[in-house]
Amino acid sequence: MSDSQPSTVFNFDGDDPEMLEAYEKARATFRYLWRELTWEYRRIIPALGASAVKAPFSDGPPRGKAKPVVEQMWFGDVFFDGRLVSGTLLNTPNKLRSVRAGDRVSRPLSEISDWLFSYGDEPFGGFTVGVMRSRMSPRERQSHDAAWGMKFGDPANVRVLPDSQSEDEEHPMSENMGPSLKEHLKKDPTGLLSPDENGWTTLHSMALGGSYAAVKILLEFGADPNAPTGNGMTPLQLARCLGWEKVAALLLKHGAK
Repeated sequence: MSDSQPSTVFNFDGDDPEMLEAYEKARATFRYLWRELTWEYRRIIPALGASAVKAPFSDGPPRGKAKPVVEQMWFGDVFFDGRLVSGTLLNTPNKLRSVRAGDRVSRPLSEISDWLFSYGDEPFGGFTVGVMRSRMSPRERQSHDAAWGMKFGDPANVRVLPDSQSEDEEHPMSENMGPSLKEHLKKDPTGLLSPDENGWTTLHSMALGGSYAAVKILLEFGADPNAPTGNGMTPLQLARCLGWEKVAALLLKHGAK
């Protein structure tokens, strides 16, 4: 994901069935990247080695009947507002002129093509990376992995979460922060219950991150289940947009609409 040189080019047909399946898997599991980032952005000492999202970019329709040039590129410093995934472009385009490394970019969640995060050299996600690696020779694969500085392992086995976590359970930090969250709210609830300059409260963030335990505590201390963010998303809409149905059910019990 170097931003100093044009990226190595891998050419794929736009209708490649394996790649299309990889895109769908990435979109369906994006919530696990966002759950991880929800807590990463609250850590005093960062734990992740890398985190990024991939999406297609183009300069728009060309003249005549030529197909537009599309480049799949990664962006970091990822933020998700319930509608758009945004970040800073990490790759230097090979042919495109409308974007360049360092630009702030955004895409609807329905248009992303991959995501990835890592703990040290252990990667999670990377569905399109798995497809590309499956078509490499052992030597090419070794060179690819060395360039990334990660141990991708079997291309057919793309891991979504560390073994210590479950897709159906709370993130470990969600349960662990419960006592300190309660103490903070008892002493001074205004900070955690008040919106920031973008209209986001802690309840919005925890609902979007799928944190049932934190949402429950915040609601018990009077957090507004119907307050909108700056872009009009309520906690219930945020929970539902990533499929956190347990959190959504809890919000409904507390009057969310």
